[in-house]
Amino acid sequence: MKEAIQKGAAAVVVNKDWTADLPPNTRASVIGVKDTLKALGDLARRWRRRFDAPVAAITGSGGKTTTKEMTYAILSLGGLTLKNEGNFNNLIGLPLSLFLLDKGHRYAVLEMGMNRPGEIGRLTEIADPDIGLITNVGRAHLEGVGSIEGVAKAKVELLEKMAPRGLAILNGDDRILMQAAAAFRKKPVTFGQGLQNTVRAENIRNLGRVGFSFNIHWKGKSFSVRLRVPGFYNVYNALAAASVALSLDVSKDRIQEGLSGFEGIKGRFKVVPLPDGSILIDDTYNSNPSSLRLSLESIKTLAPKDRKVIVGLGEMLELGEETEAAHVEAGE
Repeated sequence: MKEAIQKGAAAVVVNKDWTADLPPNTRASVIGVKDTLKALGDLARRWRRRFDAPVAAITGSGGKTTTKEMTYAILSLGGLTLKNEGNFNNLIGLPLSLFLLDKGHRYAVLEMGMNRPGEIGRLTEIADPDIGLITNVGRAHLEGVGSIEGVAKAKVELLEKMAPRGLAILNGDDRILMQAAAAFRKKPVTFGQGLQNTVRAENIRNLGRVGFSFNIHWKGKSFSVRLRVPGFYNVYNALAAASVALSLDVSKDRIQEGLSGFEGIKGRFKVVPLPDGSILIDDTYNSNPSSLRLSLESIKTLAPKDRKVIVGLGEMLELGEETEAAHVEAGE
């Protein structure tokens, strides 16, 4: 606080117990609160409500960052779009991201992470999203929530806390997620391969290292998509991003262009061909057992059987009692 005032801050928000430590002759406005983290979120929520740009909030055990970036790739073709950068997806980072929102933005797409119950609910209160998307439920953050059922319960806090106007978008092929979401009466948009889904992938062609081609079926119509990143799970990420865009009445041409131009994210299953014909896969961003299994299964299609595949894997943290078993499983 003292340093901020000395550097010229016009106002500071501090724990009310700290106000006694104010430097003499302080000219800055000082606001004392019980909880500075809550105050940060409340201020960001108030700021967000000043603008009409639709906000899409994305969470899930796997794929949320890639889905956010794919969604951004599509929406940004239609106007200035806000997104949270890097790991600014928590109770500090998301509010700081929201403070960048201004009247020039046409859309906002925000990733929401969690490692304990209540966090997604609070992030939803702050972001006040018009669209809430859950990519899937998997074995992540078990240390904080105890079980995969606990993960599902934590993720559907997004649905609990969304305003009545909010539209839910869910992975309709994820049985555990759909069971957890069954208590919410408002019908969601769902995506996946199953015929029950609102947005569906059809005629999927795996092109190995150069990605996928498939058709997206929506409201009785179908259009083709070319995805230039490998890994079958990216078809689901693309479907999720397309579901957000379709719900915002974005044209199929823009969806096709956005997904075709997406080149992946550093540390997220980036495929690097080596001079001797071997394949290096950079998957060094942090992971969880469910995401890692999908990544490793995708390797089979990326190189001829006589070529070496080298994989750099990120850490699997916050798994609690499952830590050792999950790493043994990964090794096997």
